[in-house]
Amino acid sequence: MHPTIHQMQHVVASGDDTLIGPLLAADVRFLPPTYWATWQGREAVAALLGHVGQIFTDFHYRRVMGSGNDWALEFECKVAGLDAVGVDLITLNNEGLIQTFEVAMRPHKTVGVLREAMTARVTTDPRFRKFRSALS
Repeated sequence: MHPTIHQMQHVVASGDDTLIGPLLAADVRFLPPTYWATWQGREAVAALLGHVGQIFTDFHYRRVMGSGNDWALEFECKVAGLDAVGVDLITLNNEGLIQTFEVAMRPHKTVGVLREAMTARVTTDPRFRKFRSALS
């Protein structure tokens, strides 16, 4: 297993964006499961993943599949007591940093609750004022 993928398994659920940031490429792209948009840049993506790690409970990866630069990490967790499963689709760059991080998740009800929780956090986190332009 690639060292970045191994380390990511341990830090994503921590909710500590200072641990997540060093695993991300400077121009990383994050595609969330909650809406059709892309967040770009290490600082914004680390902050988002930090919030996600604080919202998810009982988070753990069930399976890790992949090799080289392309990985799929199947996870399960709870969001506000609701069960969820999902897949992190990760592409590493040639330096071994996360270049693209896309998340697919179900069920729909839990994704809706995640969206509400993330919206509440993003709108009250002052860092996101400057990240607004990161949305494409």
